[in-house]
Amino acid sequence: MIKYILPAIIIFLIVLFWEKISNFIEKKSNIRLNYVIVSLLIIVLILVLVLLSN
Repeated sequence: MIKYILPAIIIFLIVLFWEKISNFIEKKSNIRLNYVIVSLLIIVLILVLVLLSN
């Protein structure tokens, strides 16, 4: 059950604090993040982790 709740909480926190995360990364590396690319990367990573945990 925790393998379903934990990714949902992580995704929720990423969505909730997206502006702070992107501003922090932009200040550190002067790279603007494309929301679509980063969100697809996160979704793929979470799907791989869920599939590997089964």
